[in-house]
Amino acid sequence: MTEASADTPDLAPSRLVGDYVLVGAELVANGAVDVGANGRIVAVGPVGSLGEAPGQVRNVGGLLMPGLVNTHAHTPMTLVRSAGDGLPLQQWLTDGVWPREGKMTSEDAGWGMRLGWAEMLQAGVTSTCEMYLHEAAIVDATHVSGGRLVVTPGIIAALAPGGKLDGRLDEIAAFHAVHHQPEHGVSVGFGPHSLYDLSPEQVGEIGERARHLGDALVHIHLEETQHERAEVIEKWNGRTATELLADTGVLEGNVLGAHGVWLSDSDQKLLGEAGAAIAHCPISNLKLGSGIAPVASMLDNGITVGVGTDGVASNDDLDLWQELKLAPLLARGRDLNAQAMDAATALTLATEGAASAVGLDHVGRLEAGWWADLIRVDLDQPAFTPGIEADLLTSLVFAGSAAFVTDVWVAGRQVVTDGACTTIDVAEAIAKTRGIGQRLAEA
Repeated sequence: MTEASADTPDLAPSRLVGDYVLVGAELVANGAVDVGANGRIVAVGPVGSLGEAPGQVRNVGGLLMPGLVNTHAHTPMTLVRSAGDGLPLQQWLTDGVWPREGKMTSEDAGWGMRLGWAEMLQAGVTSTCEMYLHEAAIVDATHVSGGRLVVTPGIIAALAPGGKLDGRLDEIAAFHAVHHQPEHGVSVGFGPHSLYDLSPEQVGEIGERARHLGDALVHIHLEETQHERAEVIEKWNGRTATELLADTGVLEGNVLGAHGVWLSDSDQKLLGEAGAAIAHCPISNLKLGSGIAPVASMLDNGITVGVGTDGVASNDDLDLWQELKLAPLLARGRDLNAQAMDAATALTLATEGAASAVGLDHVGRLEAGWWADLIRVDLDQPAFTPGIEADLLTSLVFAGSAAFVTDVWVAGRQVVTDGACTTIDVAEAIAKTRGIGQRLAEA
């Protein structure tokens, strides 16, 4: 696990007082979060139990809760939003997405990432795990935004000269040496695309490199489609992608599989026993017709699960509240069981469980000693009425919305105020990305 923090050396200690504070699955009425100068939470609980405030007292009202964590994204794809709709995964990539992405420069990707960060922060998403090329531009945009980042530079066999990965892996190791600065809110891992793109030996080498660098995260697409599963089994002597990860020792490290829609029971047991994680992306999986992941079964098998948006072209937004709502609905519908996933469990998939899935420590929960990544949700909304306290957690999951997020802090630094992003010039980002996106779409 890595520990992360945004760099906030001049942060003024403060006490944030809300009508409610979400602590784990418990709603604390008239609660407060005390934030220290180092961006960590000093104390949390009922106002009357906290003693003297560490600094300025701000009565913000509403609900204070952990910031959301996006476990699987390709955020610069804001530049190719909605491309290729209606196509199955492989054709969507080859005909809809890759022709545009092939024209993308690092500067383009940086603007796409800025726009994506503005969208995420305004929705209460304070951390994201990114798999993409142009990794330096992604880090630069993150520092501008004030958000928290796990970046896993993409590794694609088709882009490797002669099919050899050494140059790319050396490049990522050098990038890790410079940019892996958890104390400044950036963690670096490896992003092998998949086992239908890379060979088991190549993925095994990536796993070994990641373990050598302090057990860096290995973030890989895994069992997204039925076709992908069949292709890997046919190509590699009857072994599933998960079995190949085990065969090559990759599961001995820190592994995040994206999607997991077609994981078998035995695959799930392997992942659970290894302590691996899955990024569940329900909207993308539905839009591409990939299927519905067996999330309740994954959790039962001990797999850490977090929700993710996937890329904007297959979603088509970065609003994690929609994933938060769909995850329990799909689990219940798939299992024909209204108790397959409750609201409290669903919330962990977007907060503490999601942070754990991407390797972040002390993120995703409001607790003393943890990072002050938190958001304010406006409860004075029709969707939260009548506002019965016993029902509020359920309302948050099934009626919550990005539109209700008013204020956002990352490591104690306020990055959204009254719904407006304070770190990114959103109008400029929209203008820049609109022009870039139109250029990329030209024949």
